[in-house]
Amino acid sequence: MITGLSAFPLTPIAGDGSVDEKAFIGLVERLVTAGVDWIAPLGSTGSYAYLRPDERARVTRLAVEHAAGIPVMVGIGATRTREVLKLAEDAQTAGASALLLAPVSYQPLTADDVFGLYEDVTREVSVPVVVYDNPGTTHFVFTDELYQAVGRLPRIASIKIPGAASARVGELRELLPAHVTLGVSGDAFGAAGLIAGCDGWYTAVGGTLPTPALTITRAVQAGDHATALTESDRLKPLWDLFARHGGSIRVLATIAEHLALVTAPCLPTPLRGLTDAARTEVIEILERLNLAK
Repeated sequence: MITGLSAFPLTPIAGDGSVDEKAFIGLVERLVTAGVDWIAPLGSTGSYAYLRPDERARVTRLAVEHAAGIPVMVGIGATRTREVLKLAEDAQTAGASALLLAPVSYQPLTADDVFGLYEDVTREVSVPVVVYDNPGTTHFVFTDELYQAVGRLPRIASIKIPGAASARVGELRELLPAHVTLGVSGDAFGAAGLIAGCDGWYTAVGGTLPTPALTITRAVQAGDHATALTESDRLKPLWDLFARHGGSIRVLATIAEHLALVTAPCLPTPLRGLTDAARTEVIEILERLNLAK
């Protein structure tokens, strides 16, 4: 089953536009040292939509090779089913333990389109598939009826739900087969989602700063909800930065650059880093929260 902390690392980009493989390996090894439950390259934090298929296949191989036995969950989202199936094949060949699939589109997708996507993919693959419900980036909103229909497909193993949906964990469980786990996303909701009964946390911050994310996760697993909520409240300035900058990726890129985990700038163009003033604020908050290590 897919449970616990799934950490989503950045895919750092070098100055020539290629993947900075050395920095990526360092990020993966950092997660291994921390002891995360799953390593999840090529999620939104991993800039999957900006990489060529061959780059994504290479990143997957590097992740599996350096994961030291920790299972690897790989993002395979693309705008065309044909490409999704090729990415799934590449990931499975590389040794991925699970596939993470978002309904990516240019033309708006219907519920029938999205169900058909998951139906086509689950028919062809041999490893578990995680439904990646991320309306902030895909602009597609799952209904309860679609959750239920997709959850009944073979090899669907987990659903990555938006943070706000964690208040409805009980309702969602009634819709899904018992083997389908629920994972909260949206880092500000991590502690609350786990306490509400989510089986795991799909975390962006955990891909760069695994220690505080693990503190929250392990506390909930031990039944220590107070510690988890206290740690999440302590990190509120970081959650506020994510909200202010339209998501976590630019903030996490700044943090990774400041900690010399990657070389600046590390995001794929046309994405730009934060302004000098915003970077200064991120670094000040990082140091105030004692996360600059």
